[in-house]
Amino acid sequence: MKKAVKELQFKVLIEQDENGMYVTSVPELPGCYSQGKTLEEARGRIREAIELVLESDKDIKEEKLNILSSPSRFFGIEEITIRSYA
Repeated sequence: MKKAVKELQFKVLIEQDENGMYVTSVPELPGCYSQGKTLEEARGRIREAIELVLESDKDIKEEKLNILSSPSRFFGIEEITIRSYA
């Protein structure tokens, strides 16, 4: 008997640091982050990091599977400028 395959989707934040490295993180999984010299490398590494987190923490995986019935919708990212006077 085959197990049902479910696809889990995660929002990944990708930033480029001052050295040109792509830094990735998953807001839904605290402590889940990675980096790469290229976008392709960074995406591959964060995918591996997500899989490792899910393998090591079954509670997180079960919670994510339960959320699938009522998924949240990604809204967006905004930059906010704050003036600082020294």
